[in-house]
Amino acid sequence: MSSLQNKIDFAVIITVLRANPNGDPLNGNRPRADYDGFGEISDVCLKRKLRDRLQEKGESIFVQSNDRKTDGMNSLRERAEAGLSKEQWTDRDKTAKAACAKWFDVRAFGQLFAFSGKKKKGGEEDGDGVSIPIRGPVTLQAAVSVAPVSVSSIQITKSVSGEGDGTKRGADTMGMKHRVDKGVYVAFGSMNPQLAERTGFSDSDSETIKGILPKLFENDASSARPEGSMAVAKVIWWKHDCKAGQHSSFKVHHSLVVNADGSYALANLPGLIPEEIDGF
Repeated sequence: MSSLQNKIDFAVIITVLRANPNGDPLNGNRPRADYDGFGEISDVCLKRKLRDRLQEKGESIFVQSNDRKTDGMNSLRERAEAGLSKEQWTDRDKTAKAACAKWFDVRAFGQLFAFSGKKKKGGEEDGDGVSIPIRGPVTLQAAVSVAPVSVSSIQITKSVSGEGDGTKRGADTMGMKHRVDKGVYVAFGSMNPQLAERTGFSDSDSETIKGILPKLFENDASSARPEGSMAVAKVIWWKHDCKAGQHSSFKVHHSLVVNADGSYALANLPGLIPEEIDGF
């Protein structure tokens, strides 16, 4: 299967209603925001959701979340060693090629295989460590709100069962819960054909991601993100007619203007007509 033949840019418009889109563990799990009050959803968070949706679709994923493991592996090292033969580990190029062929997220986003050598009985490493960087063709920026967000905080109580048979109630503890009352976020991304040649990322793979993006928040409900509180309103998909692209990604991304109510406008780019895809 040939690699990606056309440069692709895309944008995802996300709506938030009384939910915590991405809590900051260093700030009491409050929704992420910059110093000007604009909300943020990190690129790592968005890639996690993409990986989860791809895994639900049946794709083989290397970086699996703890609650969605399908192969019983306890670490990335275990998964790598189980998925790749010993012969492949002796050649960096073979290792990279095999990893890209096996795992969708590796050939899409890239991966750094950095493992130290195995320890001997005396505690010293055997020196056979491996460090193999793979640069992926798919880049995804953090989602940023189009206007400053209002964060509400409420105090909650948490109860746990007491000791023994559980009939004795434990003491209640106080906590805080934070949410964004209402917001519209936009995330941009690109797919690079030159890097796709190295990982084997194909046109079919790009179509798979295209089909997944509108469903980014399906099966992702939690106490912080109740069902229906977050959704993809629109995916804008620009497919160029060549590998280099008719326009720079900067120009393409800035041709989209999103308003605080979720409406948007697209500037005309000669020779490049975007596809507008409804969310689910």
